Amino acid sequence: MSRRSSAKPPLIRQRTRHGAKQRAKQVTGPVRSSDADPRWMDAAAALAGRGRPLSRPNPAVGAIIVKNGAVIGRGWTAEGGRPHAEAVALAQAGPAAQGATLHVTLEPCAHQSERGPSCTSLILNSGLARVVVGVQDPDPRTAGDGLAMLRGAGIDAQLMPSRSATRSLAGYLMRQRHGRPHVTLKLALSIDGCIAMADGQSQWITGAAARAHVHAERARTDAILVGGGTFRADAPRLDVRLPGLAAFSPARWVLSQSGTAPEGWQVLASPRDIAGLADVQYLFVEGGAQTAAAFLSADLIDRLLVYRAPILIGAGRASLGDIGLAALPDAHGRWHVVERRTLGSDTLEVYERARPATDCNT
Repeated sequence: MSRRSSAKPPLIRQRTRHGAKQRAKQVTGPVRSSDADPRWMDAAAALAGRGRPLSRPNPAVGAIIVKNGAVIGRGWTAEGGRPHAEAVALAQAGPAAQGATLHVTLEPCAHQSERGPSCTSLILNSGLARVVVGVQDPDPRTAGDGLAMLRGAGIDAQLMPSRSATRSLAGYLMRQRHGRPHVTLKLALSIDGCIAMADGQSQWITGAAARAHVHAERARTDAILVGGGTFRADAPRLDVRLPGLAAFSPARWVLSQSGTAPEGWQVLASPRDIAGLADVQYLFVEGGAQTAAAFLSADLIDRLLVYRAPILIGAGRASLGDIGLAALPDAHGRWHVVERRTLGSDTLEVYERARPATDCNT
């Protein structure tokens, strides 16, 4: 929004020291936009990815401090959630932060914890002239108060809604807004949509490059899940087998109503029970067909990874079971493709569930 814009500033909810909400008020102040802001926010969102998944239980946030067109500080949420991205970037910038601009994917926290001061207080003491925020924090302890405090102190603080920042925070936003993890479903298929031969042979449909990509995706998640049938038939390891990333192997879950699982595994009785997975922001579902269908039927899949190999199987096992589709028109408009790429001889298509703009994929 330009300085001369007639648009009204956003409503910021104010709270008393005891947490009670007061009447929302408009916070005014100078707002300067820059053509470079989206580019710097995209860069901050890319940095945020470096914090996954070890930032849990905190969100993985990215921050970049820019002065005269040059980066003087950058950071992402550290392992265990502290220090925050803004604190890392400010420490790197040092005194040079005076008069600079901070681009940060999530609104700086406004509450102090036993683990350290709020990022808002650090910014107030840094000399920063401007702060650009990609996503307002839905956490009720902040929820607009960080921006309001910065503006109240004379800092040019701007909320610039960013798709890349929102995507980088998908797991955190899903947890805050809907009380469950962000869920990715992985499917490895033949051209004709089979995930295995009729006798169950499935190793390997895709090639080495596609499988390495799957391992990289596993390393970015908090937990991974398969169905009981896949567990019994394949005895999957579900770890990360890439050099230097073994420590990033996610917690392993099996969907089963038996209530029992071997050592190193945990049991989930129903897809809707994912709400109870403590500190899990990102869940990776690897099938099989009935498990994938169960999650899709419950509308709990937010992202689809479809790896397709250039092979035909014929009378093989289908990738999905019944997902409760009553009429063909109901299938349209639910998914949109966000990425296509080639992985060796295979292809990858990434889809996101079409949800309201206030949700967690857009």
